[in-house]
Amino acid sequence: MCNWQPIDSAPWGRDLQLSVIEDGVHALVFRCRRSGSGWVSDTGKPVDVHPSHWRDWAESEKPCAGDPGGRGQ
Repeated sequence: MCNWQPIDSAPWGRDLQLSVIEDGVHALVFRCRRSGSGWVSDTGKPVDVHPSHWRDWAESEKPCAGDPGGRGQ
């Protein structure tokens, strides 16, 4: 995983990409933000996920070494 950080270190109020583990590791394809009430999408709607890792949203657009899809999962 490219530039992923543990979820407990996720910053507040920044556009992030989240990674979840559900039948494998998956990166969400939309921006999320950490809020006082949990995770919300970039539109402000609550997101019912239990993420394991995070990275800056801008990093999600950069290819990672060894990731042929370039999405850094």
